[in-house]
Amino acid sequence: MATLYTPAPPWNKGKLVGQKAPLKLSEIWSIRIRLQLSERNRELALFNLAIDSKLRACDLVQIRIQDLCQGGQVASRAAVLQKKTRLPVQFEITTGTRESVGKCIAMAGLKAGDFLFPSRRRDSHHVSTRQYARIVKRWVAEIGLDPSLYGTHSMRRTKPTLIYRRTKNLRAIQLLLGHTKLESTVRYLGIEVEDALELAEQTDV
Repeated sequence: MATLYTPAPPWNKGKLVGQKAPLKLSEIWSIRIRLQLSERNRELALFNLAIDSKLRACDLVQIRIQDLCQGGQVASRAAVLQKKTRLPVQFEITTGTRESVGKCIAMAGLKAGDFLFPSRRRDSHHVSTRQYARIVKRWVAEIGLDPSLYGTHSMRRTKPTLIYRRTKNLRAIQLLLGHTKLESTVRYLGIEVEDALELAEQTDV
């Protein structure tokens, strides 16, 4: 008698999959104030720069002082070569981020060629993406959010999502994220296709 084949359960059964949620403006400030009050200066710099830069985790953790500073001061803009696309992407560095990053650099005595977020482990030069992911989950858990719904991509998606909701400018978001195709930006934001096409038609590229 032939043995009945029992298919294996789907790998994602019972698991939360898909894009990680971006932070809301109130949640950004809740985390930021908590880090300020507890004087976690390094984490505050990491949080602020993650929001401003909109970089992937692999690019964020490898930022060096020379990427951000000019003439010994944290610049208002910076450019980083993306590891995934090998293309440069520019980003703004807001006043609060410049202050927290400057303080982080001064307290750690970092120099131009140093990583901004050096690892405390001897086998790594900078904080790993896995360490960064754990830090992000701790941030969201501390303000009462479900850590399973958030990750490092939440940090990358947060500011573009806020900008999109305010401006509906897909082309601007595409440039900020360093996407080569507008379709990638549409998927990343998770917006409706018809809405995206309508907005794209209104955007003169």
